[in-house]
Amino acid sequence: MEPEFIFNETVKDTHVCYESDNLSCIMVIAPSTIRVLLYIFFGSLSVLTTCGNLLVIISIIYFKQLHTPTNYLIFSLAVADLLVGALLLPFSMALSVSSCWHLADLLCKLRSSFDISLTTSSILNLCFISIDRYYAVCQPLRYRTKINVHVAGIMILVTWGISALVGLGIVIMGFKEGECEGRCYFSHIPISAIMGCIFSFYLPTVVMLSIYLKVFLVAQRQARSIQNTNCQSIKSGASVTKMERKATKTLAIVMGVFLICWTPFFLCITVQPLSNYSIPIPVIETLSWLGWSNSMINPFVYAFFYSWFRAAFRIIISGKIFQGNFVNSKLL
Repeated sequence: MEPEFIFNETVKDTHVCYESDNLSCIMVIAPSTIRVLLYIFFGSLSVLTTCGNLLVIISIIYFKQLHTPTNYLIFSLAVADLLVGALLLPFSMALSVSSCWHLADLLCKLRSSFDISLTTSSILNLCFISIDRYYAVCQPLRYRTKINVHVAGIMILVTWGISALVGLGIVIMGFKEGECEGRCYFSHIPISAIMGCIFSFYLPTVVMLSIYLKVFLVAQRQARSIQNTNCQSIKSGASVTKMERKATKTLAIVMGVFLICWTPFFLCITVQPLSNYSIPIPVIETLSWLGWSNSMINPFVYAFFYSWFRAAFRIIISGKIFQGNFVNSKLL
């Protein structure tokens, strides 16, 4: 591609994405060292996301002890996050580093739809996991009747069904991937698309906050009740206090990581049409990567926290899974 020279008061060497009769974007050419570092960073994020969620998926499929409704929901979450790491992140890495996109507009829209579907699926899976935890902690006697394999299956179908509809709907409603040829990003976001943000992020976030707050309050009340029982020893009281601190820390990690990763991006998307599209595209791309990083962190928050998952990971990583039958192993 030959450089295009624009003569004003000074001479500037400007590269466009490719020659066309239509408007073409200016190509952002980063130094080779920076491009290599970006590829290493984004590539590492993709590998960690893929491998971490693959461990979760293999563990739940292989070990019978992990065949529970809760873990099936975690399995669905891990599948969504695995697809983010294996497909979406490498695709987005090429777009972020190269600055130009040379495929047809249809493929760009498919990429956008895929992106929205997977991120929405991940968010909704987290929401259903919070509902599962509500019944497990707040209504333990009704948990087995309210949350079973059949109900978990319905939750998973609803999650992926809504995600597909949101992904296709938002693209059809008017997302335009760039006002010039050769770039693939959300440059124009209609106000009507904010409804998609409401149903795919804000509403699930309010539900999760409300549920986890209720779970936290109930767990605190239960811990105090046990601690105040006369028959409990001092040692038991100490363990209850430790359990309360652990529950507080876990809930803070779950909601804190989720909100830190996704809130900036969706706030940016919401404010963009209201601010006359004044937010720079690089800012939106950076916040997108922050949100996608949640898919890497999820295995640590929802799987590594549990001792039985850690035991399963050790068996898989050490290769023992290929040396014998551990399907019915008792995981600590």
